Amino acid sequence: MPLLTIIIVILVVGVILWLINSYIPMQRTIKGILNAVVIIVLVLWLLNVFGILDSLQNIRI
Repeated sequence: MPLLTIIIVILVVGVILWLINSYIPMQRTIKGILNAVVIIVLVLWLLNVFGILDSLQNIRI
C-alpha cells in the first residue's frame, strides 16, 4: 500500500472524528470512548498494513 494512501486515510479519519466531536452533541464520556475506539482501530490497521501484526501471530504463549 502506498504511503500516500496511508496518510490520506489517517487524515480522513482525523477529520471525520473532529467533525463528530465538534458537531454532534454527546456526553463527554461517550466522546472519550468513541475517540479511544477509533484510535485503537486505526493503530491496529496501521500495524496490519506495515506487517507487524502478522509477525505477532506466530508468537506462542
